[in-house]
Formats: sequence, structure tokens, C-alpha cells
Amino acid sequence: MQSANRLLGKILRSSVLPFATQHGMKKDLFPLSRTLSLSLCLKQDKSCEPSEKLDLDEWKKVMRSGLQEEVSETVSEPKELSSLAAARETLEMWRLAGRAVPENISEEQLKTFMECPSKSAKKKYLKYLHLKELYKKNEKRKMDEKRERRLEAQDQASKTDETKKSSFVCLWSSTMDKAYNWRAAQSMIFGQPLVFDMSYEKEMSVREITNTVRQIVMSESCNRRSVDPFHIHFCNFKDDSLYHREFIKQYREAWGKLLITVTDQCYTEIFPKDKLIYLTADSPKVMKTFDHDKIYIVGSMVDKSIKTGVSLARAKRLGLETAALPLEKYLLWSTGAKNLTLDQMMHILLTLKDTADWKKALEFVPKRKYCGFVDNPVKELKKTIDLINTLKLGKGQERVVKQFAKNYPKKYRLKQK
Repeated sequence: MQSANRLLGKILRSSVLPFATQHGMKKDLFPLSRTLSLSLCLKQDKSCEPSEKLDLDEWKKVMRSGLQEEVSETVSEPKELSSLAAARETLEMWRLAGRAVPENISEEQLKTFMECPSKSAKKKYLKYLHLKELYKKNEKRKMDEKRERRLEAQDQASKTDETKKSSFVCLWSSTMDKAYNWRAAQSMIFGQPLVFDMSYEKEMSVREITNTVRQIVMSESCNRRSVDPFHIHFCNFKDDSLYHREFIKQYREAWGKLLITVTDQCYTEIFPKDKLIYLTADSPKVMKTFDHDKIYIVGSMVDKSIKTGVSLARAKRLGLETAALPLEKYLLWSTGAKNLTLDQMMHILLTLKDTADWKKALEFVPKRKYCGFVDNPVKELKKTIDLINTLKLGKGQERVVKQFAKNYPKKYRLKQK
């Protein structure tokens, strides 16, 4: 038995242990050799008879199979690492060639790239990762810019708060609010009514209704700060409508404290029809002067597609008089529709009510829509053009042309030529 143990030790020291130490398996083999020697000693204690021969060939086969599995695992890892490195080199070459390749790519994404069946599929996958990376960068940039703007706004607000904290400014603002509210309260008794027709909810989208309410809020604020404000009426106003919800969002707690009249009745049921004038850009009748005895109606509608004839048709169904602002009479119109926003209409009507000056009132029309003001009415301009057309020969033609050149810009002279 001792000779068998010695033989086993020699085998371990000569062949197995050097190989195991080379591959890091020495710690695993020492317990195995110890168990084998212990098992032989136990067999010797149990029976004094000669022990059975140890099958060293089978033991070598087991050891070789384990070593081969260990070696295969260690070999597979370098192969996988080499393939990933080759894929990264390919990506770097494509990036240098100017293709859409992401800057940072994870191992999972790289494995997915390697599993793509064709070269075109690999290009599409890399383009998708590139666009995704660009989107994340843009979002991060936008968030950073937004954060910077917010910090700047907070700094400015902190600076302005220091001035607002002064007792004089607080007293002034509260006093002016009381004065504005007093004027609005007086207008509800003695002021000229101005009607906002709130019956266009079905003709607009939710976004258009939101824009309409914002313009009406600005109109109410402008009216409250004027010298002689209108008595504003919201007619055809339904509770829990989209208009109502948007007004609550804008005014919040102040909605119930507004000094205006809100009703679900039609304006024809409140005021006499002979005093009502519906202001619409589609009207064939042009408004000449502002009448303080009339009640003007403004359609509460903002339409991006510019639906022509909607307010005119509503006024005709109700049998009301209509009027349009004399834009072509006083303005050299260039481009764009003649529809104005509700707050612009409020500014124009308030200026006409206070000054009766059309040029001063029409200054609230956006500058991009006209070239300038017409010195003479359009009718006289047409008469002059007709004279030029009729006087083709003679001295009268030169006189009319000179007079026309003095009065009107090059725009109309080019048209005449």
C-alpha cells in the first residue's frame, strides 16, 4: 500500500502538478490527491487483504477531460474578445470614412451589430444608433439652455423683486389697480357696450380656442387700463364649455371678480337690432366713422385656415348690419389677409372712441401687412388713374401724370405702366 501511495505521489509531482500550476489548477488538485490517499488508507484499515488495483487510466481520462474543458473555456474567451476588438476596429474605420457611426457603443450593441445578417443591415443599425445618440445630445443641450434661461430669469426676478419691495411701488400699483377697477365699474353703468360673440366653439380646434381666449384676456386688460373703457359683454357663453375652461385657466380665482357681463343669451335678445353692427372683414360695407350710439359685435374666433364668410353669414341670418374696417382706404396694403387679432381690434376701437383718428387707430395694424398710409382716399386715386387712361394724347396727359407722380408712390406708377 505504501508503494502505491508513493507511486501516486510521483505521478502527481511529475506530470499532473506542473500542468495544473501552469493553468492555475493546483488548489483544486491537492484535495483530490488527499482524498485518494485517504481512501486507500481506509481500505487498508478495513481489510488486511491486499487492496484492489487503482485504475489510474480512468483517473487520467477524468483529469484530462476536465483540463480540456478548462482550456476550451479559456480559449473561447480570447476568441470572443478578438471578435469584439475586430468589430470595434471596423467601426473606427467606418467613422474615419465619414459614415454615420455612434461615438459610444456598448458591448450589447456591438454584439447586436455583429449578429446582423448583412452589411446593409449593419449600416442601418449603426445609423439608428447614431441618430439616437444625436437626439440625446440635442435633448441634453436643450435642457442645459433651458436651465441657463431659468437661472437668468431667476436672477432678473430677484433684482426686480428688490425694487418691488419698496413701499412706494407697492402703494402705486395698488392705487392704480383701484383706479382701473373703478373705471371698469363705471363703464358697466355708463359705458358703451362692446359684444364678444362666443358662439364659434364648433368652428375651431382646441388650440384655436386657447389662442382666442388669450387674445380676449389681453383685450380685457387693455380695455380696463383705457381712459374710457367699454362695457364688455360675453354673449352666447355656455357654462362648462371650452371657452369657460380656458378662461378659468387664464384668470383662476379672478374669473368671478371680473367687471364684465357674461350671459348665455344672444345679443339680439339683449339689445335692439337697429343698434347692432357686426364687425367682420368679409363685409361689403366699409366703416367710415365710429358711432358712439351703436353697439359693435366682434366675433370671438381665431382660425389658422382663415375661414371666410363665417361671421358674415351669421350676421345675415340674424338680420344685422355689418361693417369692415377701411384698411384699403388708409393703408397701402402689401400682403396677408385683412383679418386682425382680437386685441388689435380692441386697441383700434378704443383709439377711435377716444380720438376719432383713423390713422392713429390703424397704427395697431402689424407693420408687415402694409407699406404705408395713403394720403388721399382710394376713390380719388382711382379717378386719377382713369384720367391717365383716357388722356392718351395732348397736354392734359402730362399735367395729370406729374400730379399723380407727386401724390402717389412708385408702386402705383409701375402698375399704370
